[in-house]
Amino acid sequence: MNLQGATALVTGTNRGIGHHFAVQLLERGAKVYATARRPELVDVPGAEVLRLDITDQASVDAAAQLAGDVDLLINNAASTAGGNLVTGDLDAIRMVMESNYYGALTTIRAFAPILARNGGGAILNVLSAAAWTTVDGNTAYAAAKSAEWGLTNGVRVELADQGTLVSALVPGLIGTQTLLDYAANAGVELPDDVVTDPADLVRLALDGLEADEIEILDRTGADAKATLSGPPRAFTW
Repeated sequence: MNLQGATALVTGTNRGIGHHFAVQLLERGAKVYATARRPELVDVPGAEVLRLDITDQASVDAAAQLAGDVDLLINNAASTAGGNLVTGDLDAIRMVMESNYYGALTTIRAFAPILARNGGGAILNVLSAAAWTTVDGNTAYAAAKSAEWGLTNGVRVELADQGTLVSALVPGLIGTQTLLDYAANAGVELPDDVVTDPADLVRLALDGLEADEIEILDRTGADAKATLSGPPRAFTW
């Protein structure tokens, strides 16, 4: 997909990799709708800022009405705080699934007809290497990302006839403030060579989109994908 002249909608642009997606898309010549539940927190000069709560159907529908020229949808917004499946809070587990799975599905269902009208375009779902392993302490998040991977593969088949590229970005540990704060609070030391800079990850993702790749992996993501041919194991670094 040629990003020069494209029109992208990115969810969760108030921080982290969503912010970097919006900034780098503008740098590559795209028009950008930068969205967030709290749009007042979005700081992306040159972008058109919209309120969007991916867990609220009315909010998604309103964004789709305002952004009818979109030909690239980037599903980035997601809750990460699910906890463990057996012992965690069930409401938190439901919320992490609602955000990662149903939130992505809701935006895809709203924007798929728009993408079709605009020539097909592309969808990029931001997943995690945890989808192919798991993470003790947050197995609910890993399960939600596994579900979103299945969603991505299903949507790819369903939208093939309308010419929509459906791609998954599957990274390992991303050096966002959320991760760094978690590590500091938990007393966890993260080796530098396993943490990807958010700007570098977004550059990899956008290069992959321009090359029409259906799965875009950093080194940790590639290692996790390779484990699928063997016995299941938890994510480690």
